[in-house]
Amino acid sequence: MADFLLELLSEEIPARMQAKASADLARLLGEQLAAAGLKAEAIETFATPRRLALIARGLPLETAAVQEELKGPRASAPPQALEGFLRKTGLTREQLVDRDGVLFAVIDRPGRATGAVLAEAIPAIVRAFPWPKSMRWGVASASNESLRWVRPLQGIVALLGEEIVACEVAGVRSGAATVGHRFHHPGIITIGSANDYAEKLRACHVIVDPAERRRIIDEGARAAAAAAGLTLVEDEGLLVENAGLTEWPVPLLGHFDPAFLAVPREVIQLTMRTNQKYFACTDADGRLAPSFVCTANIDANDGGRAIVEGNQKVLAARLSDAKFFWEQDLKAPLDAFLPRLDDMLFYEGMGSLRAKADRIGALAAAICTRWFPDRDPETARRAGILAKADLATAMVGEFPELQGVMGGYYAEAAGEKPGTVSALKQQYLPAVEGCIPACVALADRIDTLTAFFARGIRPTGSKDPFALRRAALTIIQTTLANGTRLRLREALALAESGGDVDELMAFFADRLKVQQREAGVRHDLIDAVFALGGEDDLVRLLARVRALQAFVETGEGKDLLAGYKRAANILKKEGWGAASRAMANRENESIPQTGEEDPLVLVDDPQLAEAVAAFNQRHPLPYEPEPEEAALIHALDAAEPQARAAVEAEDFEGAMAALASLRGPVDAFFDKVTVNDADPVKREARLDLLARMRDAVHEVADFSKVEG
Repeated sequence: MADFLLELLSEEIPARMQAKASADLARLLGEQLAAAGLKAEAIETFATPRRLALIARGLPLETAAVQEELKGPRASAPPQALEGFLRKTGLTREQLVDRDGVLFAVIDRPGRATGAVLAEAIPAIVRAFPWPKSMRWGVASASNESLRWVRPLQGIVALLGEEIVACEVAGVRSGAATVGHRFHHPGIITIGSANDYAEKLRACHVIVDPAERRRIIDEGARAAAAAAGLTLVEDEGLLVENAGLTEWPVPLLGHFDPAFLAVPREVIQLTMRTNQKYFACTDADGRLAPSFVCTANIDANDGGRAIVEGNQKVLAARLSDAKFFWEQDLKAPLDAFLPRLDDMLFYEGMGSLRAKADRIGALAAAICTRWFPDRDPETARRAGILAKADLATAMVGEFPELQGVMGGYYAEAAGEKPGTVSALKQQYLPAVEGCIPACVALADRIDTLTAFFARGIRPTGSKDPFALRRAALTIIQTTLANGTRLRLREALALAESGGDVDELMAFFADRLKVQQREAGVRHDLIDAVFALGGEDDLVRLLARVRALQAFVETGEGKDLLAGYKRAANILKKEGWGAASRAMANRENESIPQTGEEDPLVLVDDPQLAEAVAAFNQRHPLPYEPEPEEAALIHALDAAEPQARAAVEAEDFEGAMAALASLRGPVDAFFDKVTVNDADPVKREARLDLLARMRDAVHEVADFSKVEG
């Protein structure tokens, strides 16, 4: 057994690509080994800005010998078929095995040296590597057949044990030589084996494990801030990025002019994070401090003083630009930027951003009037109209990530109402809280969804370029976060953009199932409630779903579900509608007909169901029912009104309790009573009874959608 080391040395690999590249390298090597019948005990990966590496532990020194059988033509096949098979296998006719008239080639393949397998695998891995972006370089780049790599490939270390695995990729030969830190140790290092790889590089100021570099940065940055009485602002993404930019990370504390704190905190933090990769710090009161932590890639002789001074100068220039944009934008009220939206397209065929702003305002006011009657719809309208105004400001032009946030600051500076300010600041959050902010967020997403769906543009598979799934999810989360009794179908119909409401409701049902999956809610129960139709109040719908889930997971629920499905299967097999079916079959009663309509077309109509119940009370069964049959009738007489009243009162646990009372009578009915009796009167009455039981259950949910 031996360990295999592979290092691919190149110019700087973007930090954001390193983690996936490490996983891809391990996957590709594993596939190559598996194809040769080899498997490593473990694969460890490493990445720095200049190198991608792995160690495959415990590889056998050669592959196992195998015997391969290939089925050939029949022994009586034409000579041409036999000749082709012999050419393919490299055997003679005498070497083939005849089995019941069919020829087989039995080929013994000896084991191969693992080094030979790896020598073929390395070029294949390099050429097949799935970088999200790659390049060609040098003279060879004139050909489309030349190697593509994320940055120019400079070296390959390939060692199986202490032996070099010899191979070549685009003129780069493998060996045992690599380089250390670009400044601390730019010379050649010879690696002896996988066992000394990490330590030899560490001695040359290269830490190959990205997790260790992240830990060094995290601990060092916190310590540097704490030494100045400050607290580091946690930022996992920035931590990963700094680890991907350095091979020998050294966190250093710097400062900037406190005068820049007049600029909104988000602007300063974004400037430091996006442009400079700096960590922000806060003071003892949690306010942004005029300090930052940068990560050097060198252990400087002066303790990093010159590095800090250089970074402070660069940051001062950046913050000066941000302060200039802030002050320029404040010279005019936020609504002064609205005319510029006329020249900014929302999407082809959907008008300008100004037109969208007007639609958002109108819809936000309508939502406020309908579902927040104690709030001012004109405030909602104003907030909706101003929602996109900051897209025309200089600050958002420079920092698009601050859209919405800056609108809130500019609205506050212009003296807009607190509800408007809050709506603008929150509008891009995944869940918006507060009445006016909720009206604006809902209006914005509803307008977007209806506009795109009306033009046949919707997500397909994993592709969602306009983030329509996220828009639907924001509507769901905002509605639930505020407990808003929004009628979703009605809200969608209020939008000026149109769109197929039924199609959008199905889209929301799918999004709701995804959103609730993390909360442990079963998707089939959401389907069961949606299937009833008319339930588009998400707060009430989920309350019903939660009560249903608690019920169907009890013994009573499971038994009632089994009884329901048995009844539903019988009714389906018999083609039986609602309880009113018998009404059409009784000779002493009739339904007025024109001769053009189906007299049973409305058998499931709720109003007709009430008439049917009254009819049945006036017309008792024309025979003496079985005791179990009578017991089920009596149970339904009690459970139906209780369940209906409980649903109307939104007491879904009470509705489930009413249904639970049917469990025993349903079981006894199926155990003792023959539904398909020879007497047609009994058969019809019992089918009607099963339909009545089914419809009683449908007061709560469509149990046909429930799995199990």
